[in-house]
Amino acid sequence: MSLKKSFVLALSNILYDKMRSILTMLGIIIGVAAVIILVSLMNGMAKMMTDSFAEMGLTTITISTTNRGGSRTIDEEEIYAFRDEHPDLISGVSPTTTISGTVKYQTNSVTTSATGVSEEYATMKSLELQDGRFLQYQEIADYKKVCVIGSYIENELFGFGSALGESIKINGNSYRVVGVLKETEESKSGSADDVIYIPYTTAVRVSRSGTISSYTLTAPNQEIVTTATDALEAMLLEKLGDSDYFRVTNLLSLLDVATEMLDMMQILLVCIAGISLLVGGIGIMNIMLVSVTERTREIGIRKSLGAKGRDIMSQFVIEAGTVSGVGGIFGILLGSVLAIVLGNLLGLTATPSIGAVLLSFSVSVGIGVLFGYLPAKNAAKLNPIEALRHD
Repeated sequence: MSLKKSFVLALSNILYDKMRSILTMLGIIIGVAAVIILVSLMNGMAKMMTDSFAEMGLTTITISTTNRGGSRTIDEEEIYAFRDEHPDLISGVSPTTTISGTVKYQTNSVTTSATGVSEEYATMKSLELQDGRFLQYQEIADYKKVCVIGSYIENELFGFGSALGESIKINGNSYRVVGVLKETEESKSGSADDVIYIPYTTAVRVSRSGTISSYTLTAPNQEIVTTATDALEAMLLEKLGDSDYFRVTNLLSLLDVATEMLDMMQILLVCIAGISLLVGGIGIMNIMLVSVTERTREIGIRKSLGAKGRDIMSQFVIEAGTVSGVGGIFGILLGSVLAIVLGNLLGLTATPSIGAVLLSFSVSVGIGVLFGYLPAKNAAKLNPIEALRHD
């Protein structure tokens, strides 16, 4: 019997007893749908994570230093000097100092933090302004009390009014608002719009710390980030003498670690979902064994008419593969729809990938063929005379 005829016969057997066929395919349908959903959701999470890191800047490098009683220190002039010596590695530098406290305007107040930065920070972080301008070099050099605020701060303190040119108080010190950042997301507490930027020199002075322990730098591109990080670590080790006194991190390496963990989680979840495929395969094997028993007389007639064992085996293997393949198609359709729906509910772009669809379909057919082999082998071994006598 040709492959085409075997396939047509398999479809006719599926349609002959629809309820039994659906129950047989149910495990495959659930397993394939689960794989599609999980892979799509994990891909959506990976994309969301990558986009979030990209917004923060994948070329960003952060330096944190601590004295720990040592005599050696490093200041911003040395960091700027390193940038000037290595323009191919470092494109932007900003010392950063954070001040937490209460921000007031007349009777309105909000508890937040202000970050001291340089005039380069806006370019480094690709900040967009809605009104006014960002901090300027001369304001950094002159310890000016000026600030740039996010849309959340403006809304909380000024309502629907404009904050530009007004003065706000941060921990009792008055700062003039020279710029308002464009809203980037839902304007709420703790969001990217809940920010205040002031000159880092002013932040050091009002905090009375006297030193800067954190620096934000950017590399020209992602390919340079690792090289720049290594060069900074070597420079700091030479100046501070002990790697315990500093830490250099970059978002690109953090993204790699997070992506690796996400990939491991995806493999684990897909393996768990694969248990349903295994159960579906066992169900197919059981039904095919029953089918062989029910069609023993048919097998005897075919063998008496000249059909060989391999013809009988191929028929049942193709039938098992067809059952699981059809189940795989229904599972792909169900999984794709549910993945999109769940992705929308979770705020993810969970679009089923071609790779996941092809993999799921191939595995479903493979499981059908694998678990259909034993019943097919039993059918091929039947004695034609005994099979004809079977009632």
